[in-house]
Amino acid sequence: MRESRTLTVAIDCPAAEVYAFVADGANLPRWAAGLGTGARPVEGGWEVPTEAGTAFLRYADENVFGVLDHTVRLPQGGEVYVPMRVIADRETSLVLFTVFREAGMTDAQFAADVQAVAHDLDTLAALLRRV
Repeated sequence: MRESRTLTVAIDCPAAEVYAFVADGANLPRWAAGLGTGARPVEGGWEVPTEAGTAFLRYADENVFGVLDHTVRLPQGGEVYVPMRVIADRETSLVLFTVFREAGMTDAQFAADVQAVAHDLDTLAALLRRV
């Protein structure tokens, strides 16, 4: 079993709005720093330019359960599965994002990956916070 860390961020925004924002790949550059500066819709998902080349991201089919699991096909080959959920908490939301330690990752690389995702989730919360 791979090592994993599930990160959680509270967002002062209704779950349906959080889900819609995240599910729209065009918003990726606004909150997910590791996924490039733009995203282009293509059949079955999103092409995302990264420093290493073009990645392909595909979300789970639209659903009412807040499941935003996605796969990222990396430019250098291979695919990463990312479990992600939006959970309603009355008029606010919790976003859960699981980071798996990939084969060959050092402790430092895994820690850096977790830290990058934590930063992305904080950015997402700041963007969607109700004023």
